[in-house]
Amino acid sequence: MSIQVGEKAPVLSLFDTEKSQIALGASDKNTVLLFFPLAFTGVCTAELCNIRDNIALYNNTNATVLGVSVDSLFTLGKFKEEQKLNFSLLSDFNKDASKAFGVLYDTFPAFGMQGVSKRAAFVIDKEGVVRYAEVCPTPGDLPSFTAIQACLAGLN
Repeated sequence: MSIQVGEKAPVLSLFDTEKSQIALGASDKNTVLLFFPLAFTGVCTAELCNIRDNIALYNNTNATVLGVSVDSLFTLGKFKEEQKLNFSLLSDFNKDASKAFGVLYDTFPAFGMQGVSKRAAFVIDKEGVVRYAEVCPTPGDLPSFTAIQACLAGLN
C-alpha cells in the first residue's frame, strides 16, 4: 500500500544527476515528488516535459519538484540533458524510495520487468507530511497536474 495523505513522508536521500545527495521529507519548501517508470519512454517524457514547461507554476507556490525513477543517475543525467529538464531527477536505483512510498511494481506491465516504479505523485509539506498522494492505475496514465497545483496553492 502506498503512503497516504496525512502520513509522514519517509525520510531518506537519493543521488541526483549531479551526484549530490538530496533528502526527501521535511524541507524549507513544499515538495512535489514524481515517481516515473523509466527515462526515455513516451509517457514519462510527456509527463516530465509538462512539468518543465510549467515550472513557474510550481516555483510560484514555493515548491521544489523532484522526479524519481529506478534508472541510474547516469541515464537520468542524459535524459535530463536531452529534454532540457529544469528540475532535479533522482536515482532510486536500489529501489529504497519506491518501496518506502509503496509504489514499486512487482512486475511492470510492459516487458515483464521487475522492480520498476509506478507512476505516482506526492506533495509533501514543509513539515514532511504528505498532503497529496496519487498512484496512477496504469503506466500510461498521468497524474492530475491540476490537483497537484491546487494542493500546493492551499499550502501557501
